[in-house]
Amino acid sequence: MEIEEFGYKQELKRSLTLTDLVVYGMIFMIPIAPFGVYGYVNAEAPGMVPLAYLIGMLAMLFTALSYGSMARAFPVAGSVYSYAQRGLNPHVGFIAGWLMLLDYLLIPPLLYVYAAMALNHLYPDIPKVGFILAFLVSATFVNLRGITFTARLNILFLLAQLVVLGIFLFYAWNALHNGGGHGQLTLAPVYNPETFNFALLMQAVSIAVLSFLGFDAISTLAEEIKTDPGRSVGKAALITLFVMGVIFIVQTWIATDLAAGMGFTSADTAFYEIAELAAGSWLATLTGVATALAWGVAVAITSQAAVSRLLFGMARDGKLPKVLARVHPKYNTPYLSIYLVALLSLVICYLFINAVDTLTSLVNFGALSGFMLLHLTVINYYWRRQKSGQVIRHLICPVVGFIIVAAIMYNMGVDAQKLGLIWIALGLVYLFFLNKLGVNTALPDPSNG
Repeated sequence: MEIEEFGYKQELKRSLTLTDLVVYGMIFMIPIAPFGVYGYVNAEAPGMVPLAYLIGMLAMLFTALSYGSMARAFPVAGSVYSYAQRGLNPHVGFIAGWLMLLDYLLIPPLLYVYAAMALNHLYPDIPKVGFILAFLVSATFVNLRGITFTARLNILFLLAQLVVLGIFLFYAWNALHNGGGHGQLTLAPVYNPETFNFALLMQAVSIAVLSFLGFDAISTLAEEIKTDPGRSVGKAALITLFVMGVIFIVQTWIATDLAAGMGFTSADTAFYEIAELAAGSWLATLTGVATALAWGVAVAITSQAAVSRLLFGMARDGKLPKVLARVHPKYNTPYLSIYLVALLSLVICYLFINAVDTLTSLVNFGALSGFMLLHLTVINYYWRRQKSGQVIRHLICPVVGFIIVAAIMYNMGVDAQKLGLIWIALGLVYLFFLNKLGVNTALPDPSNG
């Protein structure tokens, strides 16, 4: 199915393979993501961090299935925005895109701030804003060169992270079996009846799930996939989610058993303290620098690519200024959208450089609320409209996925819920004025192509 069937013109370069998509998703999700958030997850679910990641993976599994279903129906850029406007309603689609903007627009500055904080701790003479500017300029340059160039760099970044992770696992495993912590792998990190608390565990899951956000961004590249984009998106999402889930669970399981009985200085440094216990200060420094570079460079590049494609898709449909849909004549990239993302990232970094917890909560709210609309879209489009008759795929799975995501949202902080609702209200006001001004927000008609 070609995008011309949906009334669009093929402008972005089709150069990505299934492997490229999986690498892109793995980079976005960050193989060493638990390094940076381990302490926060452990604070809510003491000693059961792997369980939080296991539940997070199962929760996102249903969402990945829904992405695969909608990508087969509508293999176009725009992610949940494109799916909801066609599978539910154009106005609901706009709100879905508005919610995903909250997620995608805030991820790059969130990554810049986290990375700058980590490096500023190691190199206090360099201000945080200096690191932020370096990360931002490099990500913008790479994205302007095109998705193929980005994909090749992604492979190098992924290999570097896996090498660091391998080093940590090697030394942590040896330290564990030489008498550290529990002295061996146990089932306590998966279930400990003495400390188990379901409400607190779900709060931990709401933090751990941040590490899984990224497989969904694969869908934003649908118009840059060489062959069978609809099926490729679904396959890549499932492969990425499963592989990354296993990686997250393994590293946190070993770390948790090794850390048995430890008291952490702070949530920020918890994992690095475990690394120091495993092999000394050099491993703590290595894991800290690797985390900063992974968040500030590798993932920032992929996240900027994702949000620029979302802006491109919404602008092309008239939901945002048309100028954002312009494509670079040489590199075939939505270059004005990329520039806008860089500018907004700089402003957001300035506003939230000392409020990273608020940024994190807003990112989660945007993503999870978008996922809920995605599940509703699958039910409405396949089960109600198309009458597919596939009870498990198009009814039970999206219903279960919706309930799980709703439960995670419910256990999120009240401040995040309030700020998220304010963002939705702003989106509704913007949509109201679009309609009042008579802006044509109807979907393109392929018969006019």
